[in-house]
Amino acid sequence: MTFPLYRRPGGVAFLDDDAAYLEMLAEVMPEAWRVRLFLRPADCINQLQQEPPQWEADAWRQRDMLERWRDGLNLVAQILQYWRDDKTNRFAFTRVCVVDYSMPAMNGLQVLDELVNWPGSRVLLTGQADEQIAVRAFNAGLIEQYIPKQTPEITQRLTDAIQNLLDAPHDGHAQIWRATLSREQMALISAPALGRQLAAQAEAHRWVEHVVIGHPFGILALDADGQAWWLQLEPQARLAELAELAECHGASQAEIQSIRDGRCLFDIELRLALGSTQGALHPARQLCDGPVVHGVVLPIPAALCPGASGSYAEFLQACRPRELREAARPAPPFSPHA
Repeated sequence: MTFPLYRRPGGVAFLDDDAAYLEMLAEVMPEAWRVRLFLRPADCINQLQQEPPQWEADAWRQRDMLERWRDGLNLVAQILQYWRDDKTNRFAFTRVCVVDYSMPAMNGLQVLDELVNWPGSRVLLTGQADEQIAVRAFNAGLIEQYIPKQTPEITQRLTDAIQNLLDAPHDGHAQIWRATLSREQMALISAPALGRQLAAQAEAHRWVEHVVIGHPFGILALDADGQAWWLQLEPQARLAELAELAECHGASQAEIQSIRDGRCLFDIELRLALGSTQGALHPARQLCDGPVVHGVVLPIPAALCPGASGSYAEFLQACRPRELREAARPAPPFSPHA
């Protein structure tokens, strides 16, 4: 697998004219997702059409960080500041919209056709008679997935399809952050063996968001509770250079040799990014042997992290319970004869 250069959680919107079906989905969809339920097409369209300017403003903020990096500002410090400033706003973006095809007011494809500028992924739920329509829509690139409602184990099939779309790298984000990586670093990150190891690290530490950067080379990540982490990545070919850096900062000969052997890594580049000139050695592990890459996971000081108030866990808690979203309808006119 290829490890994504940028990943963050996103929401899932469901549109169906069957309230009971929507309520069932609210019960069975993973707790780690932000789920919104819509009964009427107009409500869903109005909500999602408000998001593109917010997506663009967020992308502008990311591009601005890279411009400042090119002017000499450190990326690690900028990303941490971005996470603290943004709080949980970026988690509110809807990444996937699941729409029933057969609805009385508008069919599902008509709804999706209204979302011209919305950049998320589209899934169409179909009845047996609608499957050929869905196939044509899929082949035309109008939807990323279609799932017949009569499919056995429909809930699991739908959950898996949505999760795959949530896990897929966002092209815009990947294009922005690829600019920080050298050709050699990009080749390493793209190696399937390393990708599997990095995914295992992300799962073990409950990372919900991460950014891969090239200088220093590593992954800055956030867990669900708002704690930030740094995964320092060192290719075998760079260990000698890292050992020289440690020597310049007073490391002993035994410590220098441990770096050359890949048994320890020196974190001076991270410390400099965080405003300190005192580096430290940490036991490291070889993440993969083809190509050889060594790594160590380090916590970021709490004062520099978003913390609980800016965490994904806090965001999800604020989004509960999952309820049907309907715009308020005007009250009927008063009649003295009613």
